[in-house]
Amino acid sequence: MAVADNDSIPVIDVRAIPRPERHPRIFGKIESLAEGGSFVLMNDHDPRPLHYQLEVRYPGLFDWEYLEQGPETWRVQIGRRAQSGCGCCCGDD
Repeated sequence: MAVADNDSIPVIDVRAIPRPERHPRIFGKIESLAEGGSFVLMNDHDPRPLHYQLEVRYPGLFDWEYLEQGPETWRVQIGRRAQSGCGCCCGDD
């Protein structure tokens, strides 16, 4: 996954979003990503639990790359992997 360029990649700064709204908003963004698309998540703590949830819901479909790891700000680039194969029900992806 390419590292975020501040001008070309959307940023979601969840520090300003009320806690109950954070995960629904983040997963809405994740679900709307086109193949090869990505965004940067900014938070005031390590979003590791979100990473686990992402892997459980969508195993192998997304990349997770730390761009900054605290102590005050965490930035993670989340990207949707391009899928290979036919994408049909045969399981050849």
